[in-house]
Parts: sequence; structure tokens; C-alpha cells
Amino acid sequence: MDGTQTPQAAMVLILLGPPGAGKGTQARRLEDRFGLVQLSTGDLLRAAVAAGTPAGREAEAVMKAGGLVSDQIVINILRDRLDGADCANGVILDGFPRTDAQATALDTLLGERGQRITAAISLEVEDQAMIRRVAGRFTCADCGEGFHEDFKQPKQSGVCDKCGSTQMTRRADDTAETAAQRLAAYHTQTAPLIAHYETAGALVRVDAMGEIDTITDALTQTVENAINA
Repeated sequence: MDGTQTPQAAMVLILLGPPGAGKGTQARRLEDRFGLVQLSTGDLLRAAVAAGTPAGREAEAVMKAGGLVSDQIVINILRDRLDGADCANGVILDGFPRTDAQATALDTLLGERGQRITAAISLEVEDQAMIRRVAGRFTCADCGEGFHEDFKQPKQSGVCDKCGSTQMTRRADDTAETAAQRLAAYHTQTAPLIAHYETAGALVRVDAMGEIDTITDALTQTVENAINA
């Protein structure tokens, strides 16, 4: 890749794909190339709670009571975050929306801001390949860089390519059995989203079965097409 390319207007990208599709890896690459900010639901909630924003305090009260944070609270937190100066070029949404109702609420929020979904990118992988990917992945505990037993071993065994840490971690639920269960849930939950964004003309399907760099090239072309549209 040849350096950062800045979008002409704020973009809103959504990466869809099952666990193991490579969303995290590809989101980081798009961040670097286009000056975008990856926003995950979990990080947004934690940051809002830590900052003590009105929406953050509301979310904290719900979580302390053992409840689930409502879609409206998440939307309010996202509204605040989109005003951040670092989001001026655009954002990549990770983990939101997950349902058709959330997608509709997001459309409404963006409409209020004079924005729209630039592209909802579906990273498509075969089910059995996804299970194999999930069962073999591990992560640098210090910087979050992802690796895989078969597809992306560190250049030096046990040492992170990005930060040099030797602390690696593996999610307890990254097993073949759990991956199959998560895959089934993904298909059930995401099918309405695929239809939603396909109807809106925002859906872009990307074959995520190839090499990481090849997938990055396809995603880069998708974003560049949106910039030049």
C-alpha cells in the first residue's frame, strides 16, 4: 500500500461477516490507508461510561442493573462519537448494526446529520473455512494484532510482528464447536441486514476466501470507487 489517501467527504462503512472473516484485520488496514476510525460497540460503550457523558451514564446504570443497553442508548453514544474531530474523514462500524431495527435507527441518525451509509461490505467466506479460521487464531495481548496457526504465523515464532511483544492470547470460545454455533447465529441475525442494504443499493459483496492482501485490494477498490462516485 502506498500511504494514506484521504476521502473527500466523511464516509460510513459497515463491515459485515461471520467470526473469522477477517473484519478486524481489514478494518485496521482501511483505517491506515484512508484515515478512517474503527468504532466498535464495546469500545464506544466503555469510552462513554469512562467519559461520563449523559448517554454513558445511562448505559452504566443499565449495565450495573444487569440489563442490556438499548438500541437508543447505543445510537445516542454513536451520535456523540461521530462529532469527534478524528471522525472527520469517516468511520468503520464494527458490531453495529446487528439487526434490521438497528440498521433503520442508524439510517435515521445519519439522515439527521446529512450522511448515509457509503457501503455495507459483506466479507463472504465458506462455513467450514470460517470454522477453521476461528479455531486457529490468536492475538497479541499488548497491541491486538491478529495471527493464525495456518494462515498468519508471526515472522519470528512467539513474537508479535507489530510491537515485538511475546504475550499472545487466545479467546476461550475460539473452538470449532463454538464457532459453528456462532456461525449459525450470524446467519440468522445478519440475513435481514444483507437484505436491508441490498435494497438500499449500499451492499458490496467481497470474496474473503483469498489471501489477506488480495482481500485488502478488493476493499480498497470499493472505498476508492465510493470516493470517486
